Amino acid sequence: MTIDHQARRGRDFIARHGETVFNAARRLQGDAPHTPLTRAGFAQAEEMGRALRQTLGAKPALTMWASSTGRALQTLAIVAEHLELDWHDARHDDRLIEIGMGSWGGRYYANVIGEVGPVVDERGLLRPAPDGERYEAIADRVSGWLADTADDPGDRLVIMHGISSRVLRGVMTGAPLDACGAPVLPGHPQGTVTMIERGVEQVVHLGTGYAPA
Repeated sequence: MTIDHQARRGRDFIARHGETVFNAARRLQGDAPHTPLTRAGFAQAEEMGRALRQTLGAKPALTMWASSTGRALQTLAIVAEHLELDWHDARHDDRLIEIGMGSWGGRYYANVIGEVGPVVDERGLLRPAPDGERYEAIADRVSGWLADTADDPGDRLVIMHGISSRVLRGVMTGAPLDACGAPVLPGHPQGTVTMIERGVEQVVHLGTGYAPA
């Protein structure tokens, strides 16, 4: 699917949710529907909220989007409070969820690595599980979301995940196709917010998380 990277007139603030109990325990999280934030994750969400409040002010005209997972919605709740916006006004979409990890989902990284070798490459990209989601599929679904929401007015905030946000950001900035089969940008720590405007990205807030995916 071809996306016009210059079509949107508003700014897109793309954020990675805060640290979760799976991240802290070094488990493969993938598309798990609800893995709660840790105290560090809540602190990261607070930092994101403060950074966005400084950038956007109180009660900004902002369309809020989130992955339908609990961790994204928890993060959004904190950020929305800082912005004095109603969390209930947010829109959710399954196309913003994380890469599906198939039978590896929920397992400890160490155990899977012991069976199949490295599952994270030098760029911080997850190796797809044999029965998991491929990067091409992520690109297709986030591109579909972009096409369906192209008429969103003005600025918007999108709370999502490590791998899927890298693909979304790659699609939005017109990044070249990577060997993984999709356009991807470099990864960011949990709690990071970037802004994309007319196909150009800049970091608004760099989070303090550590997990590569």
